[in-house]
Amino acid sequence: MRMLIHFLFHAVVLLAMPAGAGAAPAAPPAAPLADAPRGSLVIIGGGLRPDNEAVWQRIVALAGGQGARIAVFASAAADPAPVAAAIVDYLNRYGADAFQVPLAVKLADSDYRKAADDPLLADAVRGAAGVFFSGGDQARITQALVRPDGSRSAVLDAVWDVYRRGGVVAGNSAGAAVMSSTMFYAPKTVFATLRGGVREGEEIAPGLGFIGDDVFVDQHFLVRGRFARMIPAMLAKGYKYGLGIDENTAMVVDPRRRVEIVGSKGALLVDLTRASTDPARPGFNVSNAVISYLDRGDLYDLASHTFTPSAAKAGGKLGARADLGAEPVFSPDILGRGALVQLMENLMNNRRSEAIGIATSGRNGALPELGFQFTLSKTRDSVAYASAAPHSYSILRMRLDIRPLDIGQSLSTQ
Repeated sequence: MRMLIHFLFHAVVLLAMPAGAGAAPAAPPAAPLADAPRGSLVIIGGGLRPDNEAVWQRIVALAGGQGARIAVFASAAADPAPVAAAIVDYLNRYGADAFQVPLAVKLADSDYRKAADDPLLADAVRGAAGVFFSGGDQARITQALVRPDGSRSAVLDAVWDVYRRGGVVAGNSAGAAVMSSTMFYAPKTVFATLRGGVREGEEIAPGLGFIGDDVFVDQHFLVRGRFARMIPAMLAKGYKYGLGIDENTAMVVDPRRRVEIVGSKGALLVDLTRASTDPARPGFNVSNAVISYLDRGDLYDLASHTFTPSAAKAGGKLGARADLGAEPVFSPDILGRGALVQLMENLMNNRRSEAIGIATSGRNGALPELGFQFTLSKTRDSVAYASAAPHSYSILRMRLDIRPLDIGQSLSTQ
């Protein structure tokens, strides 16, 4: 049986190669180049729908357009073969010539360690113009592609070769999590992360680092309130910038490190360059974090840290208005689905300068009497842009402070 699987494995690899690629063994893994990669990243927040034409077509276009060869890794999936087959089908519907890469911890009757250093498989990947990592468990991606000593396998080196020479590396959900040099590995709940922090090798672990060492990436971001787990992880690892992308939406990062939001929703930029914590204060706390909501069509330059609104919002910068309401701006569940962005929008449409959000462990939690208070503040740097049709906002540079909270005490919303 194993001999048959080995034969089929190499047959798939040879079919995936460009003409003439299988005649010679693969060269030794290339050393990292000193210059920056010339390729692009498509970082998808999970839940990518088959009909999300904007994202699928962008991946195919960045790989070269019609007939582009794209290597599909379902390494994160619990059942890799059907997941890879479905992604190949989606990509091919949008004009690609995609193929499965049979490399996954959960792939039946397969030695993933041997496959990761198979020269024929590495050559097949290297011959592609794009790579796609599926969702699932990101720990399975690094387990499959990174050797036990932490070095890159031959196949992972081939993925980097695709990226360096100008190809696209795309990842959905778990495939997005591996884009930064640190990723969530086996995280607790968002609230438990606020309470207990993160530990190397437990809640967090090394990712694949395609976006560089200076930006932390997370996914399923706003729909699951994950901004509140990103900040403790960023502080623990010394990150100053974080990008969290929501579901059915992508961040496209070009070779100049300009980020474009594509798809149905948006992303959150977390800036900790001026943030501080008080170690004398019990419990997790942070002051002067800055957050921005980037909507679809917006551009953010990671090199210059400048923002360009989408064409629909170019003339829609919001200023102070006398007709705005003045009622308290409050969220009883800041970790709820989309609650943070809704609170940001409500504050921008209010004369008040602050909004309060509360997070608790929940009614059935072990310590429901404890929680955290999130205070959003408009500053002189805060600004928003709006589009009329469809109605949507981009909101820049709101201050965020987080502190532990005894639910029994009174809350001030000023």
